[in-house]
Amino acid sequence: MAVNDPISDMLTRIRNANMAGRTLIAMPSSKLKVSIANILKEEGYIDDYQVVDGEVIGQKVLRLRLKYVGERRQRRPVISGIERVSRPGRRIYAKKQEIPWVLSGLGVAIVSTPKGVMTGRRARQLGVGGEVLCKVF
Repeated sequence: MAVNDPISDMLTRIRNANMAGRTLIAMPSSKLKVSIANILKEEGYIDDYQVVDGEVIGQKVLRLRLKYVGERRQRRPVISGIERVSRPGRRIYAKKQEIPWVLSGLGVAIVSTPKGVMTGRRARQLGVGGEVLCKVF
């Protein structure tokens, strides 16, 4: 099935896996999804990710290992919320001063800039703006 918004599909898979208590999820891979997964790993929201060959020839699969805190019965996902900001029907761009703070700095805004995909904090440091892809908290 064709997906119109692959980033939104990735975020929905992560959200659904968190609600179901899954530790591993798989999805079709792309450079943008891998860079978002790398940011999530650097910020401590997921344990690990890897890109492997899929069953279909030439198609790569991105596997994420989600992170949870607490013991067995009180286990909670580290990602309490993840939402798409810019979407294909309405792109949201922000200047370096307008990049949103997520939960007063406790969360992360992921921004696609001319210098690559990075967190909002890093984009402010480098003095670049771009498309606000999503917010994670």
